[in-house]
Amino acid sequence: MSHETPEPAPSSPAPSSPGQNRPGHAPDIEIGTLIALAVGNTRSRIGLFKGTELDGSSVHDAVDAAGIAAAALALSDRAEGDDNPAVVIATVNPEMTDAIEAELKKSGLRAMRFGRDLPIPFVHSLDESGEKTVGQDRLMCAAGAFAIVKQACVVVDLGTAMTVDFVDGEGVFHGGAIAPGLNLMLGSLAEGTSALPSIEYERPGAIFGKNTPDAMRLGVTAMAQGAVRYLAERYADYYEAYPRIVATGGDMGLLEDDELVETFLPDLQLHGIRRACEILLEEDDEG
Repeated sequence: MSHETPEPAPSSPAPSSPGQNRPGHAPDIEIGTLIALAVGNTRSRIGLFKGTELDGSSVHDAVDAAGIAAAALALSDRAEGDDNPAVVIATVNPEMTDAIEAELKKSGLRAMRFGRDLPIPFVHSLDESGEKTVGQDRLMCAAGAFAIVKQACVVVDLGTAMTVDFVDGEGVFHGGAIAPGLNLMLGSLAEGTSALPSIEYERPGAIFGKNTPDAMRLGVTAMAQGAVRYLAERYADYYEAYPRIVATGGDMGLLEDDELVETFLPDLQLHGIRRACEILLEEDDEG
């Protein structure tokens, strides 16, 4: 397959949107200075945007609410033109996010949360069930990828879970696949057998696993890499052109030697949060 710039597939389903900002109800955010916070199952990432530029980011344990709030306060001190910038949150971990918000409030910071304070404005082709249950992380990563590469793309997020999603040349999110992340796969091997050990993931350095832990790590590596290639091929067949592959997530380094993967963006979800805020403000202006 060629790596030509793709055009939208003529058979793409009619899209819908999971939420639109209402005219006259502008979100209380400033796109010029914005603190974006992505709360995950294992890790959270926070960063400060000045316009479209990300001016620093950091990664924290998802359970470290106090540390995340301290990072947000430090970023707010560097904000320009807004003495109380909003901390805009996308989350797949609501209970932990409640704890983070409580710490933000103690620090005098205001938080705005997608799905509660802000609608999610992305165009998609999901069915009714998918629209209700799709993770905010997947939507934000998709929006960030399309905003950056400006073409059809496969978005691979290698975190606690692994997702491989497709965004077409018009920016429509078509969904994709969800699989266990590397450590979840290793954990399931240990829990589901009597002899395999409980181990953490490390990237294998050999072709053959010469002992049980190395064989397990090699196996889950092959499964993850193979899944990305298999799904990318399927999406490309549907699209009749090869989309750009964008990788993110804590374990994205697994794909560094794969020539199919062209772009690595550790802060991808933060860029998606910024783009979502931008879309909401544009919709309000148009309304």
